[in-house]
Amino acid sequence: MSRKLIVGGNWKCNGTQDDVKRIVEFLNKAEVPCTNHIEVVIAPPAPFLPILRSTLRSDFNLAAQNCWTGKGGAFTGEISAEMLMNLNVPWVILGHSERRTLLGESDEMVAEKVAYALSQGMKVILCCGETLEQREKNETTMVVARQIKAVADKIQSWNNVVIAYEPIWAIGTGKVATPQQAQEVHANIRAWLSQNVGEAVAQAVRIQYGGSVTAANCKEIGSQPDVDGFLVGGASLKPEFADILNARISIRH
Repeated sequence: MSRKLIVGGNWKCNGTQDDVKRIVEFLNKAEVPCTNHIEVVIAPPAPFLPILRSTLRSDFNLAAQNCWTGKGGAFTGEISAEMLMNLNVPWVILGHSERRTLLGESDEMVAEKVAYALSQGMKVILCCGETLEQREKNETTMVVARQIKAVADKIQSWNNVVIAYEPIWAIGTGKVATPQQAQEVHANIRAWLSQNVGEAVAQAVRIQYGGSVTAANCKEIGSQPDVDGFLVGGASLKPEFADILNARISIRH
């Protein structure tokens, strides 16, 4: 079936107000001739969300990089889904490996976040992926399935979920999964969804690849049949992000 490509730009913990102005300027000027077939989601640090809300082009969506497991309250430093919706930020990235590994977020916690964000009407980019050690032990399929199952156990609908496969060993390292490696994991994710959630969901859910994505490598990876776009890190802070959007990456009509 036809799945609309989705490309996300995860700025992580980077930038100043001057940087934001510069990045928004090149994003707003970028010629993206195939916006009917590519959905673009930009995820700046939380303090800059209101700035982008008022300055970023209207055909690009906004995402937060995190939100809390439930309604706001005595949770210092956290952001609630309600706050994000109030700011007209419809997307959130959850389960990124940097939050799993550096901040100790468990599969269960990530699943709770996903379920609550969906309950508040948000759309979720759910990240999953394995370490280099896990890949070398041939545990990739098991690890990714475990991470997705935790979410599947808590949600009823996948209509507003995009899965981002991000091998931890390829994030910020310059190492990139080969097109064949990416396709294999994406196909395995789709097979797991088919067997455990349903074939219709498996065919409809979009699966992004993330991990040192650049303008130089995105075309070949994006040509794989189960790769429905990218979650871009460092390159999303540079003008080459526009080149990634415009790469002729297996646009399915």
